Amino acid sequence: MNVVSLFNGMNTGRQALENVGIKVNKYYSSEIKPYAIELTQHHFPDTIQVGDVTKWKEWDIDWKSIDLILSGSPCQDLSAAGKRAGINGSKSSLFFVFVEILEHIKKLNPKVLFLQENVGSALKLDVRIMSRALGVYPVRINSKLVSAQLRDRYYWSNIKTKETMFDIVTDIPQPKDLGIMFKDIITSGKVKRKKSKCLLAGLYNSFCYKDEKSKEAQNYLISKEKFGVLLIYEDNYIRTVNKIEMCRLQGFPDDYCDILTTAKAGSLLGDGWTLPIIEHIFNFIER
Repeated sequence: MNVVSLFNGMNTGRQALENVGIKVNKYYSSEIKPYAIELTQHHFPDTIQVGDVTKWKEWDIDWKSIDLILSGSPCQDLSAAGKRAGINGSKSSLFFVFVEILEHIKKLNPKVLFLQENVGSALKLDVRIMSRALGVYPVRINSKLVSAQLRDRYYWSNIKTKETMFDIVTDIPQPKDLGIMFKDIITSGKVKRKKSKCLLAGLYNSFCYKDEKSKEAQNYLISKEKFGVLLIYEDNYIRTVNKIEMCRLQGFPDDYCDILTTAKAGSLLGDGWTLPIIEHIFNFIER
């Protein structure tokens, strides 16, 4: 397949295709975060970096050859954790750039497949707007079925669809519940929750990375637990998830982010896709 991946992040789409046995010919990545590009090129040096998504008309791509387009457009304006500016907010409105690119490819290759992901906490109005723009309604899958974290997401795709009385909907079935618990993925200590809260990109203040056992860091972690900071209880202190545990929460091998600092790994994993969910969806691509 020839693939265009917008907002590529840590390249989960490429890894998922490899894992389910779909051969990639050319993989074009649109990403501007330097350490995301660094991690992508570390694992897949043949990835073709094309830069800023808003400059897509300048990209050197044979658009008619594209078989699959991926998009995880920004969720900041849609998420309940944000200010709810909506799909027309300054960041989340980049979704419409994805729509422009998709429509351009469709004119040249009507059979092109697509996958778009965004947060499950998006308002119904925004979900309807996005669905009408794509011509298909999403399936809602929580990563808790295949990982130790609660991560509710919408997935729009034409990989497998069905028609209802009024609409076309994404017809990807729910994956099997693997029963993975928070306690199963930690490297040490104990946890109070059966499942972790959603892994967040901005996990906690930078000073916690420097000295997590300091009084300042300990007080901060306790105060922020209700906002999503994941706490693990050691004998004499509390901590949040380490790099290995963050990789496990998103379904990646323990060493996947070894070349990055904990802060950079947390940023990419917190913003990224859950690998086993994307593998599950790609398993429905006709071979």
